Amino acid sequence: VARAGAVLRRFERRSTRSILRLGDVTLDVTSRVASVSDEPITLRLKEFDLLAALLENVNIALTRERLLEMVWGYDFYGDTRTVDVHIARLRDKIKGSALEIETVWGIGYKLVQT
Repeated sequence: VARAGAVLRRFERRSTRSILRLGDVTLDVTSRVASVSDEPITLRLKEFDLLAALLENVNIALTRERLLEMVWGYDFYGDTRTVDVHIARLRDKIKGSALEIETVWGIGYKLVQT
């Protein structure tokens, strides 16, 4: 019952927008295509979902636990440091764009436009 509830909550929270755009970063959620300055970039499944979650919550500090819940789901039993690894990969892939993933010490991460 708890797992079913978690799936329903994630489904309800999904963005109804099919295109997420901020600065020069664009995510087409429907076709799962990401681009920086109109150049396509290759993102893994969870990297894409993590970037989408950050784009939907621009300038909002999100805890690692909240990001795990949003991207991996309640039933994820791994370490919260998984988020750190994926954030590091995302930072490399969006380097040179107008966006930056900032570390909010003691809390987590937030996406800001520079």
